[in-house]
Amino acid sequence: MSYQSQVQAAAAAVNGKPGWESISAESVARMRLQNRFQSGLDIARYTAAIMRRDMTAYDADPAAYTQSLGCWHGFIGQQKLISIKKHFGTTDKRYLYLSGWMIAALRSEFGPLPDQSMHEKTSVPALIEELYTFLRQADARELGGLFRDLDAARDAGDAVKAKAIENQIDNFQTHVVPIIADIDAGFGNAEATYLLAKKMIEAGACALQIENQVSDEKQCGHQDGKVTVPREDFVAKIRAIRYAFLELGVEDGIIVARTDSLGAGLTKQIAFSHEPGDIGDQYNSFLDCEEIDVGQVGNGDVVISRNGKLLRPKRLASNLFQFRAGSGEDRCVLDCINSLQNGADLLWIETEKPHIGQIAGMVNRIRDVIPTAKLVYNNSPSFNWTLNFRQQVYDAMVAAGKDVSAYDRARLMSVDYDATELAQEADERIRTFQRDAAAQAGIFHHLITLPTYHTAALSTDNLAKEYFGDAGMLGYVKNVQRAEIRQGIACVKHQNMSGSDIGDDHKEYFAGEAALKAGGAHNTMNQFAA
Repeated sequence: MSYQSQVQAAAAAVNGKPGWESISAESVARMRLQNRFQSGLDIARYTAAIMRRDMTAYDADPAAYTQSLGCWHGFIGQQKLISIKKHFGTTDKRYLYLSGWMIAALRSEFGPLPDQSMHEKTSVPALIEELYTFLRQADARELGGLFRDLDAARDAGDAVKAKAIENQIDNFQTHVVPIIADIDAGFGNAEATYLLAKKMIEAGACALQIENQVSDEKQCGHQDGKVTVPREDFVAKIRAIRYAFLELGVEDGIIVARTDSLGAGLTKQIAFSHEPGDIGDQYNSFLDCEEIDVGQVGNGDVVISRNGKLLRPKRLASNLFQFRAGSGEDRCVLDCINSLQNGADLLWIETEKPHIGQIAGMVNRIRDVIPTAKLVYNNSPSFNWTLNFRQQVYDAMVAAGKDVSAYDRARLMSVDYDATELAQEADERIRTFQRDAAAQAGIFHHLITLPTYHTAALSTDNLAKEYFGDAGMLGYVKNVQRAEIRQGIACVKHQNMSGSDIGDDHKEYFAGEAALKAGGAHNTMNQFAA
């Protein structure tokens, strides 16, 4: 609906109502435009449709992959989207990621926690709601600026400029984008997963990522000690999430099924098997077992029967069962196929390094069964990208018979190698990793889980070093404020960013000429107008 149509619709609602003569229909229309999404479910339905379109586009052309960055506060997410619109003119194919790791480390009432699902489960939907509150405020702020420009053009009698601004309003692109939200291992049984999923969807999440670890043994994907659950247990949680989406009317909701099997060597329990070859039997086939006879069964032993043989799985003192070494990739492939066959939409394979060949090897096996299989991939800060890719280039040079005597493979992270041909080739591979992996390894969505955790730490370190050191105030002015001004960072006008101009508009709507507005001639933010 065009801007003028919005004004007409508001006029139809306002005009003729006794005592409403002072209500401006155009002001109502503006407030409605600034508050397009009335609920989290509105957002979830809107963004789910975006993701579905993007998934279809990727199937047609792998160059149409999508990306996101993990954000641990609404302000961080807001600034990311404002920056994307500023630099690229559109938010298309750019999402937000909500990391359980960052909630645990930064948003728990217990204080900083490891990524082991010990934080309050309610903090997850709370962050989703917070992110969308800030993105909606970014919409209101940008539209408010356009409304002010429209009024100025009208006051100047410039009808052509006024029409151009109305066109900008009509074609305004919201800052609201899809969030892929981490539900960890579901925070309990399938019922607990369903209840939390509902809260996350009601807060606005259109895509939920769930992993196949045991809830009460959950570990960060890049740490040791991971324990997986039998496939039927995981499928029950996938179904629980789908029911949550459907109950709430988000029929296009997306489920991202993550497998940690590549790095998980343990399982909490032996899967129940109905018959040879079923999913339970396949899961159990990876157990590290020894063949025994009946006379060797000891007190408390757990044994299984397979193909007429009696097998004793290796059980640890923790009562966990161990998988065979080297079975991780096969288990990942089985996990992924089974997840897609039971209602998941996208896959996530947690790897120990960013290696396109390794990822593609598994994805190609999955696609032999399900040709449209697609991945969400963690471009993790837990990887030492510099060292990994320098070693990959080193190994490629060795395979090609090139002289590598000038390099020490174990020391390739050293600054001594920064200017070398090897390092430059590695950097180029890092630069094109997302594009290449999308084309070669089925990666639909690339994300960095914890980037803003690291950027906050780095920028704070730099400021503290300067401000509390010899640079003093110049440390802030030169490296923060001056840089903000020259790079056009909207936050340099922090009063405007926090909503003072929106508040002034509302004061004028409500009180007319009697409004006491903050944005007058003496507002110090006017120093940043140039």
